[in-house]
Formats: sequence, C-alpha cells, structure tokens
Amino acid sequence: MLIPSTPRTLATLVLGGALAAALGAAHATAFNPPINMAHGIEYMSGGVDTDEAQLMETVLPRWPASFVFSVQGQAPSTLASEVEVTVRSASGEVLLDHVRAGGPFMVARLAPGTYQVEAVVGGKALTQEVTVRAGEDTRTEFKWPEGTAVRQARS
Repeated sequence: MLIPSTPRTLATLVLGGALAAALGAAHATAFNPPINMAHGIEYMSGGVDTDEAQLMETVLPRWPASFVFSVQGQAPSTLASEVEVTVRSASGEVLLDHVRAGGPFMVARLAPGTYQVEAVVGGKALTQEVTVRAGEDTRTEFKWPEGTAVRQARS
C-alpha cells in the first residue's frame, strides 16, 4: 500500500479522486434523465433523442406507472415532449401538480390504486383513469389528434 509522504501529496490524491468522481457523475447524467420528486412521488421523464428514448423504453417496465405521449398522424405517431402532467388520487388529492415531462416518456412511483392523470400539450388536455396494481407495471398512452401543436422529440 502506498502511503502519501506529505500532506500536499495526500491533498493532490484526494482532489484528483474528487475530480474523477465529479466527471463520472457528469458523464452519467448526460445520458440519464434526473429523478425528480413532488409531494413525495418520484418521477422521471425524457426521451427527446434516440439514446434517451432507448433508455426510457428500458426503464418503463421497472416503474409502477409509465406514460407515453404522442400525436397521431399519417406516419407512425409523432412523439411529443414538453407535456404538462397532473396526477390525482381517487380521492382527488393532487400528487403531481402540473409537472413538465421533458420528453415523450414519463415514469412515476405511484402506489397501487386508481388515479386520474391529465396530460396537456398544445393547449389540449387528455385525461385518463389509471389503475396501478402491486407488482405490475402500468403503461398508459396519451395520443392527441393529428394537427395538435407540439414540440416533437428528436430522433
């Protein structure tokens, strides 16, 4: 084992290790959308480019609730980003309050139960009832009609 001979050598090693850790964390967050929290509910959104969309497709089954946002069209549906999402419990309690999904995919750690989920894009709101069951992943798709003004995800 190498023991630093001076306090300066020790400081250099500590600073170098901290820098390496910071660079590694910065690199990891460049590809992974952050996990956010509102009212004690964790959620994550993303998928604005191909790599991030692939990552989100991978994590969707690992979260109890997932939402996919798109606009119908002549070609396969266009994925939408910048969607405003509100989630209410069956009793009407707001759990996620107008959070902005930064991409066409969003996941949330919702406890088993029934929820009202509202998604708004281009001034048009869609609302769906979503039931989350223990041990299952629930994927809900929100599809706006063709012509809805959206910011599209990049491919």
